[in-house]
Amino acid sequence: MEKELIINKVFDKLLSLKVKEQSERVILSIAIISYLIHLTLILLANYDIIQIESELLKNPIGAIYTPFSFILVYEVYLLIFYLPKSISFYIGKQYEIITLIVIRRIFKDIANLELTSKWFQSKSDLQFTYDTLTSLVLFLLIFFFYQNIKKRDNLIIATQQNQEKNVVRFINLKKIIAILLVPILIVLAVYTFLVWGNAIINDYANGVVAFKNINNIFFDEFFEILIIVDVLLLLSSFFHSDKFHKIIRNSGFVISTILIKISFSTEGIVNNALIIGAVFFGFLILLIHNKFENNAVPNIKG
Repeated sequence: MEKELIINKVFDKLLSLKVKEQSERVILSIAIISYLIHLTLILLANYDIIQIESELLKNPIGAIYTPFSFILVYEVYLLIFYLPKSISFYIGKQYEIITLIVIRRIFKDIANLELTSKWFQSKSDLQFTYDTLTSLVLFLLIFFFYQNIKKRDNLIIATQQNQEKNVVRFINLKKIIAILLVPILIVLAVYTFLVWGNAIINDYANGVVAFKNINNIFFDEFFEILIIVDVLLLLSSFFHSDKFHKIIRNSGFVISTILIKISFSTEGIVNNALIIGAVFFGFLILLIHNKFENNAVPNIKG
């Protein structure tokens, strides 16, 4: 009981509703300020007051890329926030994050549009087309994904009083994982930013490569951590449920996360296809899982 109180106390310090609201205000303020700074840099670069070669400093539309990056940081926090409450919502937040990454990429694509009659021969124009269509498909899939989450998944399970002890242990485990994820992701964010910044400053050649993969910064490693977390959740779920459909659901969510991680190592239409495939696979897994629940398929123990 004392251990549970300590877990809840630390959890409330990092991931309570009050902290969530405070984080939201801080992140939104930073996003607005960063947007204004980016616009200022574009203005200075266009008038040759500063000399910085960057695609994101050529078009004011590209400035939207920066505040979106901070919004993504807040989405990462929300993902951790929902982890102890509902695995389905936790996975849904993963899908929201990858969708926002694609949306953010669209703003970068717009700044690079060539607007010629040879639209389908231009790599940048094609990427814009892929990303736009992908964002629409993802938005629709996420809508259906949340629509198919059971109402009971919206409840904070920890507040229910009629739970089995093994379920409570599972909730506490998810809280511990969420608590550990906060400092891990902060360190990862600072580390990846410093490594990329150092490459830009000290080595121009490496800087070009780093800029080329700017959409992958932090999130490539982030989804690698999520795979580890998802596997831990899958293995831990065996302690409180041996139902076949729940095992398949959690396994399917792991596969979905792995597909998203793989997408970061690809480009072009393959990247978009992997992202859509990952979210669509997760949606189908949830849909079939709910069919099992609704039809009350018997779970026969040997």
